[in-house]
Amino acid sequence: MKTIVEERAIELGEYIVENKTTVRNAAKQFGISKSTVHSDVSERLKKVSPALYGEVRKVLDDNKAQRHIRGGMATREKYLKMK
Repeated sequence: MKTIVEERAIELGEYIVENKTTVRNAAKQFGISKSTVHSDVSERLKKVSPALYGEVRKVLDDNKAQRHIRGGMATREKYLKMK
């Protein structure tokens, strides 16, 4: 039988894969901290559902590769609003 924490890890993993979202957005959606989401999908999910973990890992790796672009766009928007 799965514990509540394991079920939450699976829900988070499915949400991240379905929506191609970031850890931060998933944390906001579920009302928990980013570190909780990260530990759930990177540690617990690996043990509970390795197949889902692989899919989540792909999404998170893509997000990490695009992180610098999103950060640059956010900075650009910030300074455009200041003008």
